[in-house]
Amino acid sequence: MKITALETFIVAPRWCFLKISTDEGLVGWGEPVLEGRAHTVAAAVAELADYLIGEDPLQIERHWQTLYRGGFYRGGGIHMSAIAGIDQALWDIKGKFHDAPVHQLLGGQVRDRIRVYAWVGGDRPADIVNSAQRAISDGFKATKMNLTEEMQIVDSHSKIDDAVERIAHLREAVGSALDIAVDFHGRVHVPMAQALIHAIEPFSPLFIEEPVLSEHLDAMAELRRQTHVPIATGERLFSRYDFKTLFTLGAADIIQPDLSHAGGITECKKIADMAETWDIALAPHCPLGPIALAACLQVDAVCQNAFIQEQSQGIHYNQANDLTGYLDNPDVFAFQDGFVDIPQGPGLGIRINEEVVRAKAAEGHRWRNPVWRHPDGSIAEW
Repeated sequence: MKITALETFIVAPRWCFLKISTDEGLVGWGEPVLEGRAHTVAAAVAELADYLIGEDPLQIERHWQTLYRGGFYRGGGIHMSAIAGIDQALWDIKGKFHDAPVHQLLGGQVRDRIRVYAWVGGDRPADIVNSAQRAISDGFKATKMNLTEEMQIVDSHSKIDDAVERIAHLREAVGSALDIAVDFHGRVHVPMAQALIHAIEPFSPLFIEEPVLSEHLDAMAELRRQTHVPIATGERLFSRYDFKTLFTLGAADIIQPDLSHAGGITECKKIADMAETWDIALAPHCPLGPIALAACLQVDAVCQNAFIQEQSQGIHYNQANDLTGYLDNPDVFAFQDGFVDIPQGPGLGIRINEEVVRAKAAEGHRWRNPVWRHPDGSIAEW
């Protein structure tokens, strides 16, 4: 069996899908994307295709090493996202070839289902309580919320008061019915992060995500030592070498590699295994599409330290193009009692509706994240 073609599709709301075809009719699907840079990643996939046409798709590790090491320059969001989508599609082909889910080829599942959480609110935290109550009615038992808006490197204490008010109102409204994770989203700088973490500790967050940007892992490690709340990060780390620094510094209790950003199933399984040796939990980042989520669930299935999975059903980015709209088997992501079952179909366990993909790709997208500014006109972290 030989690879004959790689074809990318830029599809709403902000995703890129990849189809890899073979001369035996088997096809695999991946999701190579970096939000806001989908076209750039698609171009990188086209460049990497030169290494793959005519090759055996089943030799995944060999191809991964070639794509990573063969071009001399390596790593970073664009390169590793392109590799990630290719890797997902190759595993999809391999599973279909053996008529088995990917997790069986990775050694077999250690769990039958995994906990999932819902997003509440949007980028600017408003109507959070109503959103959380809808999550409860939909059967979720855990949520995540963006806690802050723009915050300067040193800012008014009123910004901390506002953040505390948001989580206090939410905790008062839902009691213990929801576990509440909070995402600082890298918007908070070191001088303010310490005070903000201390202020929200009484409301028992499930975890605090990206309390500072991941380029400040040394500061993150110090913040972790000062709080009892678990610290999570990793969506902006792209390889096991990036995560090695996190592990050695002791910067997090929970890692969040993205299966569409950090080298795919092959690399993220290695990262998860590294984390297990440090007794660090796994919660893959995935505010993305159905292929990315399916890939995450394959890794969750085989990693003892996986404990919760992000997913984008109903997230404000998706609007009219939600998670299951591209699937012929949308029930694969049926959430029940705050959990989702591990897919049991061959490959990634999902069936892509190619007709819908092609129709949406004809429309395309040019999604960009908002650009925020402080009152003085300087750029703010989004």
